[in-house]
Amino acid sequence: MEDLYGFIGKKIHELRTNYGGKGISQEELAKAMETTANTISRWETAIYKPSAKELHKLAQFFGVTIATFFPEKENPLLQALMSATGELRENDFHELIQYAQFRTARRKLDEAKTHTKRKK
Repeated sequence: MEDLYGFIGKKIHELRTNYGGKGISQEELAKAMETTANTISRWETAIYKPSAKELHKLAQFFGVTIATFFPEKENPLLQALMSATGELRENDFHELIQYAQFRTARRKLDEAKTHTKRKK
């Protein structure tokens, strides 16, 4: 199974090349997204990972929901999270991201402490 960012990249490419029936160039999409064509290329090849804010902007540009960028058979927890965040403002997303980063760092710290205790 391809990874999530590979799926997202293919979806961006598909939407871009079919936009308006004839497609648009990476340069045209980059201008609309206020970024570079190089960034669009790297999103499409999964070298770069678009942020939630960038995915939201892409969804608005293409007239699709943000869920378009995620596989249908995705984890039910991720689906619930996506549904729960539908009405959030940009600042709320920043807080959610910070909280997720905090939880990840906390888990790694707890795992490191547990690993250190086992060595003794």
